Amino acid sequence: MTDLLGTDAFQEADITGITMPILKHNYLVRDVNELPKIIHEAFYIASTGRKGPVLIDIPKDVSSQKMIFQYPFDIPKIRGYQPDIHPNLTQIEKLLMAIEEAERPVILAGGGVIYSDASKELLEFVEKTRIPVTTTLLGLGGFPSAHELWMGMPGMHGTYAANKALQNCDLLISIGARFDDRVTMKTSGFAPKAKTIAHIDIDPAEIGKIVQIAIPCIGDVKSVLQQVNVHAKPTKSEAWLTEIQENQKKNPLRYTDSEITLKPQFVVEMISETTNGEAIITTDVGQHQMWAAQFYKFKHPRSIITSGGLGTMGFGLPSAIGAQVGSPDRLVVSINGDGGIQMNAQELAICSIHNIPVKIVILNNQVLGMIRQWQEIIYDSRFSHMDLSGSPDFVKLAEAYGVKGLRATNKEEARTVWKEALETPGPVLIDFVVTQDENVFPMVAPGSTIDDMIMGDER
Repeated sequence: MTDLLGTDAFQEADITGITMPILKHNYLVRDVNELPKIIHEAFYIASTGRKGPVLIDIPKDVSSQKMIFQYPFDIPKIRGYQPDIHPNLTQIEKLLMAIEEAERPVILAGGGVIYSDASKELLEFVEKTRIPVTTTLLGLGGFPSAHELWMGMPGMHGTYAANKALQNCDLLISIGARFDDRVTMKTSGFAPKAKTIAHIDIDPAEIGKIVQIAIPCIGDVKSVLQQVNVHAKPTKSEAWLTEIQENQKKNPLRYTDSEITLKPQFVVEMISETTNGEAIITTDVGQHQMWAAQFYKFKHPRSIITSGGLGTMGFGLPSAIGAQVGSPDRLVVSINGDGGIQMNAQELAICSIHNIPVKIVILNNQVLGMIRQWQEIIYDSRFSHMDLSGSPDFVKLAEAYGVKGLRATNKEEARTVWKEALETPGPVLIDFVVTQDENVFPMVAPGSTIDDMIMGDER
């Protein structure tokens, strides 16, 4: 109720104050007649510039009022908010000159490529310039994984080839990526041989925030790449590409497979192969998230939905439900750990009630896997508060909600139950019981540079 705002009334929380630091914008509606204008502005702010969430807080008495709703269709004029998507041509010319002079160029592509629908333009840019590409976690799918110039994901759990390329490049072009700490790791030692770092981003606040930028290209990624592609030419990168290909051959992503126990990497590879990289994959947060990023071969943008910077456990299942409702004709697979799935497992009821046909994968190792991995590697196996052996029987839990539940403990069972899950028209939960001591490699320990990788052989 508007007359009770600020009085600590029953169940009152200052939602606009609480959410201000984590949203792009928010509104508190005090008059129902303001609602059309506010809704119009909110959608405009959320979908322009650097896209982001906008909250509209509607008090109960305002929501109870009546009005004749007329939606405005003009472009809102909002004081202090005038996003410009068009790049500065002088900066584009500088970027083109840097590309022409470079011998060891690298592209770091992030989520901005996907948000601006610029995957086609990025592919054109890469094929014109012959510059190798590494895509961040949120940028996966923005560049086809089968392309010869894709090196995989960079950073803490990035590929050997991608991390070495970033450290040895003479030109680094960041496209819609914000130099997250899990990508750069020790910032002072990031890309030390880069004579020039260029940054294409729609948000001026991101330019120079983490690393020093020589060529800022502020604008929508799609618009910038369209301008660049007009004059883009091949670089002098053939020797550099040969070096990268050798690194890929010498140190690919790998794990020790088993015919007796079930390895989580095998499960992700199986899902990738059987779906031909065409599914929408959502993940929770932890080891399984990194294995999904490493071993699922994403073909298209908007095919991975995962919690990036916040690392929110419990994200996987609800996001899969939303993805399936939004894309009813596509297969949606939610990959979860046995820890994160328990944070929102009650959403199985929604799957059951509305027959939402998501395939819910649990990589069940009976521990908080990433916590256990850090404690083993960084804290000399001093394990604490990561045991999940008391978790429920997930098959019975699914069945209690009216959802089909399946389980696999080895490769043969895994193939059989996954086939059954794909052939089942409704929601299915599959409990893949995997080995407990498996780690995500490569791994860069905190405080290290990204070329100081633990490859797993040390074990």
